[in-house]
Amino acid sequence: MSERVPATQAAPASTARVQRRRRGLLRTYLTPKQAIPRTARLVLAIGSVVVIVTFWSLGSILIDNPLFLPSLPRVARAWIDMVQHLHFLDDVAWSSFRIIAGFLVAAAMAVPIGLLMGSFEVVRSFFQPPINAIRYMPASAFIPLLIVLQGLGEQEKLTVIWIGVFFQLVLMVMDIALRVPDEMLNVAYTMGASRWKVFYKVFLPATFPDVVDALRITMGWAWTYLIVAEIVSAERGIGSFILISERFLRTDRIIAAIITIGILGLITDTIFGLIHRWRFPYVEKVHA
Repeated sequence: MSERVPATQAAPASTARVQRRRRGLLRTYLTPKQAIPRTARLVLAIGSVVVIVTFWSLGSILIDNPLFLPSLPRVARAWIDMVQHLHFLDDVAWSSFRIIAGFLVAAAMAVPIGLLMGSFEVVRSFFQPPINAIRYMPASAFIPLLIVLQGLGEQEKLTVIWIGVFFQLVLMVMDIALRVPDEMLNVAYTMGASRWKVFYKVFLPATFPDVVDALRITMGWAWTYLIVAEIVSAERGIGSFILISERFLRTDRIIAAIITIGILGLITDTIFGLIHRWRFPYVEKVHA
């Protein structure tokens, strides 16, 4: 016959199991830079959306005025009406073209200059002072000057996006290049590699993963400058659509357009993330 465990012994054992479980959860979820299970990431991501939708729905019910806070169904209906009757997808296409064109021009110029600034002190000493100063100047402050110099065409809008991206990206790429360990380059020199071979065989590949991350971040900044670029005399584009909707007090259309920008930004961010995982699978990254 088995002996019955006294209650005084079972209770401490149960308490110890609970404490071990609690410590395990804390180690899993509240340890800095510690990855959490994929299922937990998915649940947390869905939960954040549910919280936002819940607060939005409660707020629209309490305020009960669509001018100040339209409900989610009202915004969804407005978005469908925008697509079906107001040619909103044409505005999305125009904005996407401006973002891609302005960003590509900025990246094509900023990445080489940033790499050269991070590699050669003579280049850094020449470019860094003016770039450091200009990056603090708001892109919107240049709009009156650009209108005088370039008019109200597409070039002015692309230049606003270029200004918003170029100067920040140059310094980010320069910092990436400066962080390449000297030991890595010295090993290549020790093995007999020439300076040029070290530059394009060792130095450049070491910077590429972080450069893609920098492009990913600055693409997000480009979307924020889109409205600034389109708010002035643009006949088409999401920024122009928002301005027209504001004149008619269509808050639901404004929110729908803003959400569209967010979705487009997430799409471009996902594309950069996929490119990074495809080209640099060896780089350890925190799950995003």
